[in-house]
Amino acid sequence: MAGRVEGKVALVTGAARGQGRSHAVRLAQEGADIIALDICGPIRENAQIAPATPEDMAETVELVKGFSRRIVTLETDVRDFDAVKAAVDAGVEQLGRLDIIVANAGIGTGGAPLHETDEFDWQEMQDINLSGVWKSVKAGVPHMIAGGQGGSIILTSSVGGLKAHPNMGPYIAAKHGVVGLMRSFAVELGQHFIRVNTVHPTNVNTPMFMNEGAMKMFRPDLENPGPEDMKVVAQLMHVLPIGWVEPEDISNAVLFLASDESRYVTGLTLSVDAGSALK
Repeated sequence: MAGRVEGKVALVTGAARGQGRSHAVRLAQEGADIIALDICGPIRENAQIAPATPEDMAETVELVKGFSRRIVTLETDVRDFDAVKAAVDAGVEQLGRLDIIVANAGIGTGGAPLHETDEFDWQEMQDINLSGVWKSVKAGVPHMIAGGQGGSIILTSSVGGLKAHPNMGPYIAAKHGVVGLMRSFAVELGQHFIRVNTVHPTNVNTPMFMNEGAMKMFRPDLENPGPEDMKVVAQLMHVLPIGWVEPEDISNAVLFLASDESRYVTGLTLSVDAGSALK
């Protein structure tokens, strides 16, 4: 079934690489034009994970254009509402409408229990993973309402938005908060036929998970652990015998929620977690 979002325009945050790129490309494959936002640079000095770059966004552009779809890209920090609003307004002006919002931009963390967490680390996590989601939706919703055609909003939470993991308290709190945002937006926007749902991935094969810090966190017993070393432990998180899923697995869930196949689905927490929530 092709063209599941044909003629629609989708805003995707964190679109330069990882899950965001995958979502943008999958939606373009099914007919959507894309407004792609990403900071395309470092969030802080000495970050554990190398940041997305303008070159990463350029690759996203080429992949979207490979499906003969239009794409507008803007380097934007989701912590800055004025910048996000200006970017979304510019994208809608060029592409004519807004039907889908995928608020995906986020960061990961881990390593300290909550009572030892640095205040800066706590605030940074909330500013990006929670407030950044709110600001992205806040910037896009007026265009959806003005369009009068309804819409679909998909917020990226995590399996950590439904359960807790140790030493990840700021992330867990933010991702639980995303569920609260989703439910509040869903009840407020339903009158406009705008649906709001969350997706809850487990570990995903992207730079946020596949990095040296994460491998050492999973395998502190090894000096230089690699993916296969991490997989042994990561697999214990799941019912299905895998250590992680692929970005495309999450994108398929996003596509379903963006399409008319889910036209009466709102307020849903949709897990793509290999059964992690069962453990």
